[in-house]
Amino acid sequence: MDKKLRIGIIGCGGIANGKHMPNLKKLDDKLELVAFCDIVLERAEAAAKKFGTEDAKVYEDYKELLKDETIDVVHVCTPNRSHSFITIDALEAGKHVMCEKPMAKTYAEGKAMLEAAKRTGKKLTIGYQNRQCTENLYVKDACRENEFGEIYYAQAHAIRRRAVPTWGVFLNEYEQGGGPLIDIGTHALDLTLYMMDNYEPKMVVGNTFRKLADQTNTANAWGDWDPEKFTVEDSAFGHIVMKNGAVVMLEASWALNVADANEACYTLCGVDGGVTTKGDLRVNKVKHGRQVIETPNLNAGGVAFYDGKKGDASELDMYQWINAIINDTDPCVLPEQALCVTRILEAIYTSAKTGEPVYFED
Repeated sequence: MDKKLRIGIIGCGGIANGKHMPNLKKLDDKLELVAFCDIVLERAEAAAKKFGTEDAKVYEDYKELLKDETIDVVHVCTPNRSHSFITIDALEAGKHVMCEKPMAKTYAEGKAMLEAAKRTGKKLTIGYQNRQCTENLYVKDACRENEFGEIYYAQAHAIRRRAVPTWGVFLNEYEQGGGPLIDIGTHALDLTLYMMDNYEPKMVVGNTFRKLADQTNTANAWGDWDPEKFTVEDSAFGHIVMKNGAVVMLEASWALNVADANEACYTLCGVDGGVTTKGDLRVNKVKHGRQVIETPNLNAGGVAFYDGKKGDASELDMYQWINAIINDTDPCVLPEQALCVTRILEAIYTSAKTGEPVYFED
């Protein structure tokens, strides 16, 4: 391309300010942030002043932003409830879209997003930036080389001891669709399926709990939550069976009485070895008739970043996404993959409500 990409941001809250806009701004040789939208106009104005071009425009109505035919790319950084219809409208308006995770509240909404991307020919990706963490790049290379053999058992970890988000709409079931399962469990499941390269679930059994939500004097990392506003689960667990027989155990909690907390990590068990990112990255295998645990040094190079580009996971995620648009290649996170994650999460919630397993027909 001989011109910079023109980017619009829809939703100028915490995730946009903490992840999307600052990391896009680092790529100012490739793009310009030219439009900002938020239902609270002051947030859009503040974002435009901090990250935008001198002539950046601000909006309260995202549909007005989408009328700007000069905008090439839109980032959807709104609560989960509005991911689907804003993304579909943006794709229909001729924009490439990065939508913040999870893809959507429901499988039907996510499927409609995927169909819109296929129909319009525009790129769609979902913000699973943890794929770009150094340890995950390393493990993915090992999986590509089949270092662990067939992976038939895995655990997806997303456990906090007492770290319930008390701001925004995190505790609002209507806006978000759920609690820790859809918020942080989604990252752990995405990473696990990505490493296994397995997106064919057969059935799910799920359980959710709201056991600590009514407590006060909670010792929560971000201060006490309001029990009356806590309308989602505080913990969720899923037993996932894939069509090839592999099993994934998913655990997700904002508040669980455990001594050790780990999130956005996984344990993989294969025929020829295993790996966990729970705590330090450890690879286990048998060598010369002995059990061996390897701890790769991830601080001294060894990982080939994109075109020599180095940075944290969020920066690398934006870098690969923008390059996918410029070079007309696939982004790291394909919408089909993200849709599978959403489908499984919804099934866990459904199973927990009905007390029955959920089977997938296709």
